[in-house]
Amino acid sequence: MSLSDPIADMLTRIRNASRAGHVSVSFPGSRLKTAILDIFKTEGFIENYAVKKSGNKTDIDVKLKYYNKMPVIRQMERVSTPGRRFYIAAKDLRPVRNNIGISVVSTSKGVMTGRKARKLNIGGEIICRVW
Repeated sequence: MSLSDPIADMLTRIRNASRAGHVSVSFPGSRLKTAILDIFKTEGFIENYAVKKSGNKTDIDVKLKYYNKMPVIRQMERVSTPGRRFYIAAKDLRPVRNNIGISVVSTSKGVMTGRKARKLNIGGEIICRVW
């Protein structure tokens, strides 16, 4: 099956699995998804993830994180979509939920958090926001 927005599909699978109380979730993999999951792991939104290759196919298994039996990820939203790209300058990057959450930005220097992009004075495409 062909997906028009694989990043939104990944975010939706993670959101639905965490709300249902699942321990882990898996989906097809890509380098962009791996870069986004690296950010989620370093910021403490997921416990871990594993990339599994079988032939020409790549799958990613994500272990979700809970605190007092409540999911750490409260909300995830896709900002830039294939039909409507959303680019922003470095000076316009704002904190998400008073620095409780993060924004994931795709820049010329790679995928990074909005906080790091603002510090490096680099703008780019806002992929998603998580809190």
